[in-house]
Amino acid sequence: MTTRLEVLGIEGVPGVKPGDDLAAILAAAAARTPTTGGGLRDGDVLVVTQKVVSKAEGRLEPIDPNDPCSHKPIVERESVRILRRRGDLIVSETAHGFVCANAGVDLSNIEQGYAALLPVDPDRSARRLRDRIRGRLGITVGVVVSDTFGRPWRRGVTDIAIGVAGVAAIVDLRGTTDTHGRELRVTEVAVADELAAAADLVCGKASGIPAAIVRGIDQGWLRESSVRAEIVRDPSEDLFR
Repeated sequence: MTTRLEVLGIEGVPGVKPGDDLAAILAAAAARTPTTGGGLRDGDVLVVTQKVVSKAEGRLEPIDPNDPCSHKPIVERESVRILRRRGDLIVSETAHGFVCANAGVDLSNIEQGYAALLPVDPDRSARRLRDRIRGRLGITVGVVVSDTFGRPWRRGVTDIAIGVAGVAAIVDLRGTTDTHGRELRVTEVAVADELAAAADLVCGKASGIPAAIVRGIDQGWLRESSVRAEIVRDPSEDLFR
């Protein structure tokens, strides 16, 4: 249990290109950011936006900048199932099991004439970043790859975790007791989503800050994990599909 967290935006990250060593870029930028106290530390959680991960991994495809619908064939291809259509909006399920708008294909914060696709395996992307930071700095951090999703029944968007490494996706409180001594029977906390949302408060949508450090988390949360295995609900348990 922690009662104090710090969320520190990593400033001065240069433009990321396909093939760049994203871990090295973020580690160096974190070390230069005054508020981080010298950069990443053991036990930190590094939250990285999907867009910069997709850029580094080359998950960019050319589109016609003069045709606002030119990315729609990519959306169709990246969808394994279309759930709803409304005008230009498609809500679909991706190969990862995510249900989101336009299969996660995005045009914001991308050079004109390109669309960004989700990483092929965001959990693997997070593990790669975690491992490269460990090899480079000799420290162990958790990594969350975040993306912006809408939510059924609620307006507005928030960031959620689409990939994790070295930090819990879910903290299972079932079997513990509440403040009145009653046993919790169904409570599972999506900690990785909460970390992603907290980081977005300093990253924003147009600030040019693509990553943040969350410092001070419960060290018991630092374990092997997977968004796909822990957070994505199996269709057999889904009441709405």
